[in-house]
Amino acid sequence: MCGIAGIFERDKDNKELMSEMLTAIKHRGPDDQAVYVHRDFTLGHRRLSIIDVTTCGNQPIFNEDKTVCVIFNGEIYNYEEIREELKNKGHVFYTATDTEVLVHLYEEHGTGFFNKLNGIFAFALLDMKNERLILARDHFGVKPLHYFLKDGVLVFGSEQKSIILHPKYERQLNLKALHVHLNLRYTQGNETLFEGIKRIPPAHYAVFEKGLFTVKRYWQLSVDVDRSITEDEAKERMNALIKQAVKRQLVSDVPVGVYLSGGLDSSAIVQKMHELGVPEINTFTMGFNEPTDEFPDAQQIADYFHTNHHTLSLSMNPMQQMPQVIWHAEEPKINLLQGFNMSAFVHPTVKVVLGGLGGDELFAGYDIHKFVYPFNQWHRHMPRWMQRFGRWKSDFIFKLQNNSKSLRYDEYRRGVQMLLSIGDVERFYLILRNAWDYDMPFYKNIYSEKFLHQHQAELIPVHKEFDKIFNDVKNENALNQVLYTEFQSKMVNDYLLTDDRMSMAHSVEERVPFLDRELVDFGFSLPVELKIKNNQTKYLFREAMKPYLPPKIITKKKWGFTVNPYLQFKKDLKDTAEKILTKEYIEKQGIFNYEYIRYILDYPAHPKLRWHYNFIWIILGLAIWEQQFIYKRVEDNIEAYY
Repeated sequence: MCGIAGIFERDKDNKELMSEMLTAIKHRGPDDQAVYVHRDFTLGHRRLSIIDVTTCGNQPIFNEDKTVCVIFNGEIYNYEEIREELKNKGHVFYTATDTEVLVHLYEEHGTGFFNKLNGIFAFALLDMKNERLILARDHFGVKPLHYFLKDGVLVFGSEQKSIILHPKYERQLNLKALHVHLNLRYTQGNETLFEGIKRIPPAHYAVFEKGLFTVKRYWQLSVDVDRSITEDEAKERMNALIKQAVKRQLVSDVPVGVYLSGGLDSSAIVQKMHELGVPEINTFTMGFNEPTDEFPDAQQIADYFHTNHHTLSLSMNPMQQMPQVIWHAEEPKINLLQGFNMSAFVHPTVKVVLGGLGGDELFAGYDIHKFVYPFNQWHRHMPRWMQRFGRWKSDFIFKLQNNSKSLRYDEYRRGVQMLLSIGDVERFYLILRNAWDYDMPFYKNIYSEKFLHQHQAELIPVHKEFDKIFNDVKNENALNQVLYTEFQSKMVNDYLLTDDRMSMAHSVEERVPFLDRELVDFGFSLPVELKIKNNQTKYLFREAMKPYLPPKIITKKKWGFTVNPYLQFKKDLKDTAEKILTKEYIEKQGIFNYEYIRYILDYPAHPKLRWHYNFIWIILGLAIWEQQFIYKRVEDNIEAYY
């Protein structure tokens, strides 16, 4: 992987600024740095050498007459067959990289070539004859790409910490994005927490030409269910496609490892590597000295397939690492620490690692899918009058519980509200995913009275970010609607964002075989009855892998690789929050209701307060984020933020 950045600004020498921008993302590519200038365009690249490490892989990469160049972050897994096709058409290559196919594809097809690519990518391609810049992002959003456009100046980059260095950018918190983030614990859509900085969406490209910036879609995820497929055919096809995906993503000139949790997804990857005859498989497992640690299961897989297994057990106060992980993530998130420490752990051994992300999203592996699936028919046939009654009842139950101030019953209240939303799949799902802004009185819990008076009109309800996605599949059953939505929301803007930032924090490239395009198409062609049966998640996946994995792994319950917010509250979350989220700070910041924060901190610690502890985690992270990115006060030591 690499890091890219660029500027278009008329009559301005930006070479020195570009060097600063690239220094800010050195972690993405410590092996080489390059700055290239063409008239008003300045392009920058940081290289992490994975393919063609010893020859001419440094970027930009050019076409034959140097009228087209590209800076690239990612991997094109089918580049060898594309390369041969282009050679047969007369194109001449001067490197052995996957990157070079991009400039020749553009020569052949213009902006019509993106769908030929199977890989993970974000790139900027400069057509110097036409003074045209093209930005593109891969089909599922594995690789990031951000941009800022104002007064004819365009700045783009893999990470926002580069973009905010441009003098044109005025550092400011995006309140609209913050409200969504507080609901979901990630920022959905194209907005970011930085006012004015946006993301190129997955499966989209942008053209910047003659001062105009146009974003277009080049591919659309679709649900095309094949009801003719038998279970045996589906199992055979699944095994073949997973094996093919793993084989494609082993392409590398440096060692490749595997994040091994001992769960079904990562175990399947190890099994396929073993089946492919990979001579030396490095596997890595980490735990937090908590009940959900998966060391025994991971060790069983490592022994079964004779891998070189590495384990790391962390006994730590996680708040100590908060400043570092937030600096890299550029968002306050609760699931950063595990990836940050894992990439630090694997870095001395491998540069590339395969992870199991995507398996749960494709084949219905999360606990929330067990909540959605039983109500498939109920959602479809719930009368309108019952839905209206359910909303009235939901409002009543919220007022009853909220007025009681009994936080430990908050989780049960949310569960009842979820059930009362049957018939409205979107509302059901968003409540299940922690959205709280359906309950308007809750705004007063979260925000200060003054803030609401001044800014409530800017706080767009979170469902507005999901209406179009759900509408695109409104005729599908509830579980397919949820799987389709997660692929374009939480997977991209939470899980993939976290994986990219935390792996690149230590210059490690993480690849995701379950997001191979053919495997994804297959996943969305399967009837939901094969994904979940008798409310067992991943039914087909488990059946497909039965001949290849130990029985305990096949039947294993999904744990999830995350810290426990209740345990962290008792460790150092409460203590750190009390030192940073003081009444003086909260009132000066002017966003949150200090009394509600104080009430959570003073309430007797209880496992049922997971939502509340995660809320404290997020606003604590936001306080650090503001110091780092708005007020330019970057410190690694948590005590510096007290």
